[in-house]
Amino acid sequence: MREDCGYMRAKVFRDYDQAELDRQYDQRAWAANAVALINGYSIDSEIVRERLGEPEVHAYGDGRAETLDLFRSHRPNAPILVFVHGGAWRALGKRDSAFAAEHFVRSGAHFAALDFALLPYVALDEMVWQVKSAIAWLYRNAAALGADRERIFVSGHSSGAHLAGAAITGDWKAEFDLPFETVKGAVCCSGVYDLEPVRRSARNRYVLLDERQVEALSPIRHVGHLACPVVIAYGERESDEFKRQARDFAAAIERHRVPVAVELVEGPGLNHFEIINTLGSPTGLLGRLALRQMGLTIG
Repeated sequence: MREDCGYMRAKVFRDYDQAELDRQYDQRAWAANAVALINGYSIDSEIVRERLGEPEVHAYGDGRAETLDLFRSHRPNAPILVFVHGGAWRALGKRDSAFAAEHFVRSGAHFAALDFALLPYVALDEMVWQVKSAIAWLYRNAAALGADRERIFVSGHSSGAHLAGAAITGDWKAEFDLPFETVKGAVCCSGVYDLEPVRRSARNRYVLLDERQVEALSPIRHVGHLACPVVIAYGERESDEFKRQARDFAAAIERHRVPVAVELVEGPGLNHFEIINTLGSPTGLLGRLALRQMGLTIG
């Protein structure tokens, strides 16, 4: 413990007392422009829809939220980039996620923006299941969509990076009777990969994690199932904990000797809400890395 303002504050996780741990997991405390950037996702997505046209809407399950927006490339048998949005597991949606679609479509890839039920309407394990179900649906229906089921890639930001991480570390054979290598590559940006500090933070007032869920839903604890290369990215101006989460996830993959490549990338000068915008540019950090991972060139 340490002395602060005349009284002792107990450490609740690593060297953090409760107030500092809560601040570490509140990214708005680290980005003065957070609200403007979040609103910008919606504005930029509307601009992309004006250029590309409205996407196809497909239901991947029976739930009201279990739909995806598909922006098609004109290239036959194209790969699919599946985007999993952030929003602290309780905000945003597929209509806010089209901002990155244009350059993938023009480079020869379909772009699928997912919707899924949010907290508090479902528990986190159901949300993870929905994201996996959407990927499984795309795999099974790829031919009808003019897509190559052997080239499905996933990108996620913030809480969406956690969900993407949970998907790529899932057991596809046991859960969906699909190949172990269903996903061929992933870009996880600014995510949480060990949920234990979230359970101990103020966020757990609405995430409602228990120890069982932390164990089951933390990607870092299931890297043995990983079967695809992964880019793990974060912004230079993110909180120390989000940087540590990225570094520890990459180190766990390397330590486990998983036979896939992992690349840890820092976005210079970028905060939590800025770095994902680079996915929407063919010359942006994440846009370049995702295209390279998919074996595509700038369209």
